[in-house]
Amino acid sequence: MVDVGGKEPSARSARATGRIRMQPDTMRRIREGDTAKGDVLQIARLAGIMGAKQTAQLIPLCHPLGLDSVVVDFDTSVDEAIRIESQVAVNGRTGVEMEALTAVSVAALTIYDMCKSIDRQMVIEEVQLEEKQGGRSGHFRRA
Repeated sequence: MVDVGGKEPSARSARATGRIRMQPDTMRRIREGDTAKGDVLQIARLAGIMGAKQTAQLIPLCHPLGLDSVVVDFDTSVDEAIRIESQVAVNGRTGVEMEALTAVSVAALTIYDMCKSIDRQMVIEEVQLEEKQGGRSGHFRRA
């Protein structure tokens, strides 16, 4: 692990996105709450938040952080995909990019798990960091 002990804590945040493509009927069933395992998006939101909090246990050499906030949102306005976005913040010595990416990934995997019995063709794609702020490297925003 990189030694961050000499760094002063500062406000840091990161935003990540991803999407899961699916059949239009699968999206309809998610919107209508017509799936065997329950409310897909609420459970995926909770899973994404929990995933962000467990990042250090999942990613080798990742620092454990006491996160200040984790938000996971979904856009279901397109019939063939759910767009997932996470925003994570901490006042700490290292950034939260991995936590934001993990939140999106775990939320997408949860959607897949909850809907795999009705749609085995789902595809998780385009998981990426959109923006990060704070720390020595400053502000990054995907162009």
